[in-house]
Amino acid sequence: MRMNEILPGHVQEWVRARQQDSLAASTIQRIVTVLSAIFSTALLNQIIFIHPCEGVVLPKVGRKPLKTITPEQFGEFYSHIDGEVFQLLVEVAIEPGLRWGEPSELRMKDLERPSGILTASRAAVEIAPRLHSTGGRFLAKDYPKDGKFRRLKPRRPLVTRIAAFALANGIRDEDLLFQFPDHDDAPIPELPDGVDLGMTSPNDKGRRYRHGTTAAYTNGKCRCEHCRTAFARYRALRRAEGKDQPRRRRQVNTDGHIPAQCFRTNIWHPAREEADLPKDITPHELRHAHASWLLAGGADLMVVKERLGHASITTTERYLHTLPNADDTALDALANIRGRNRQNANRLPIS
Repeated sequence: MRMNEILPGHVQEWVRARQQDSLAASTIQRIVTVLSAIFSTALLNQIIFIHPCEGVVLPKVGRKPLKTITPEQFGEFYSHIDGEVFQLLVEVAIEPGLRWGEPSELRMKDLERPSGILTASRAAVEIAPRLHSTGGRFLAKDYPKDGKFRRLKPRRPLVTRIAAFALANGIRDEDLLFQFPDHDDAPIPELPDGVDLGMTSPNDKGRRYRHGTTAAYTNGKCRCEHCRTAFARYRALRRAEGKDQPRRRRQVNTDGHIPAQCFRTNIWHPAREEADLPKDITPHELRHAHASWLLAGGADLMVVKERLGHASITTTERYLHTLPNADDTALDALANIRGRNRQNANRLPIS
C-alpha cells in the first residue's frame, strides 16, 4: 500500500491480527511505536495528511512491580568484584545513578575537584565496526539519553578515591577514567594446600573422585571451583613447560572503553553468582538501586527526579516502596492503632 492510502482502520486491523498470532502485548506496542515514528516523519514532510496511528487501541501491558537490590546485597556483591578499576566503576555507577554508557565515557575533566560535582555530558555508544567511520567499536554521544547535561554530587570519600585513582594511574583530564585493562599472561592457578576437599558425586559408572584433581574434572565431570582450578593449573603448567602450544589470547577490539559484554561476562556475572543474586540482576540495576535507596532514605521526590534525569515524575514514583522493608512503617502504624483498640477494650468497666 502507498503511505497515503493507509488509514487508522488498517493499522487497527493489523494490531488485531498480531494479537491473534499470540504476539506479546509489549512487542506490539514497541512495533507500533516504530511505525508511528515513521508516519510522524511522513506527516511532517507532507507525504501524508492523516496520521494512521492516531486513535488506534493497543493491548494493555501489565506493569510488573519494580524490585531492586538492598544495600546488604550490594555490599556482598561488591566484595566479589575483581579489580580496583571495576570496583570503582561500579561505585561511580551506583552513587550518582548513572546509566552504563555514562560512566564508561567519563573523563577526569568531568569531575570538578574543589566542589566534587560530576557532570554527565556524554555517553559511550557501542556499535558494529562496519558502521563506524574508522572501523572502531565506540562512539561518544555528546548528550545523554535525556538530551541534557546532569550535574551530580557524589559523596566526598568517593571524590577523594577517584582523584587518588587518577593520580596513581597517571590519568589526565582528557583521558578516560575507566579504561579497559591490558591483561598480561595469567598466573598459574593455585589450589588450597593441606585441605580435604571431599569427593565428587558418583558418575554414570558409580565412581567418585577427589575434588581438586584433573580426574574429577575429566572423569567425574565435576565443574566446581576447585576442579576447574586443578584442570586450569594442569593446562597452564604444560604450556609453561612447552608441552602444549599456547592458544592465542583473544583480543578485545576497543579504543580504551570497556565493552559492555566483556564487563558482564568477566566481572558482573561471576560476582553476582558469588553473592547469590538472581540472574535478572543487570548493571542497569545499579541505577534502580540508587533511586530506591534515596527515596527510602527520605530524599525529596523532585530531587531524585532531577538527579536521575527523568522527564516525568511518574517514572521516579515507580521507585517508591521497592525495598523489602518499605512497608514496615505502615505495619508499625497499623499495629499501634490496633493495639490502642485492644487497650480501650481492656479498660471497659466490669458489670
